[in-house]
Amino acid sequence: MITQETVNAVAREGKFNKNAARRVRAKGKVPAVVYGAAQPAVAVEVDPRQIQKILHSAAGHNSIFDLAVAGSTAKVMIVDWQYEPIKGNLIHIDFKRIALDKPIRVEVPIQLTGVAIGVKTQGGIMDQMLREVEIECLPGDIPANIGVDVTNLTFGMVLRVSDLPHSGSLRFLTPEE
Repeated sequence: MITQETVNAVAREGKFNKNAARRVRAKGKVPAVVYGAAQPAVAVEVDPRQIQKILHSAAGHNSIFDLAVAGSTAKVMIVDWQYEPIKGNLIHIDFKRIALDKPIRVEVPIQLTGVAIGVKTQGGIMDQMLREVEIECLPGDIPANIGVDVTNLTFGMVLRVSDLPHSGSLRFLTPEE
């Protein structure tokens, strides 16, 4: 999902060790790396509030947004992030530059809607085995989630990846059985 959000980043200079990362965090910023698109990796620092806003949006880490570094902007998405385990603060982020004309692989959550007949009237229990599916599509076609209506599921029925609704613009990479 492409957003109009622009995140401002400042390129980091000097050493890129633990002490340098601690100094970045002490300033209230988060150390990050931008890589991909056949360009060299760049160490940057970003505002954690902007990143939290993106991570907690509807599309989450699959959001594609502009990252402005030293006067140039690039379309990027968050591919990895780390939280501090006790306080829950962001401590590092990896951004990947995205080419809008090339397919990419992403994991998209499965959103179940409705209450199955098998649960409501037949005493069954709904068990969701797969919470995300890996898909391949153009960056502009990434869905926030794949919604599945389970209202007509009766006791003993199973939904497979091949039963999930999707458009012709995306391809499931998760095994369909």
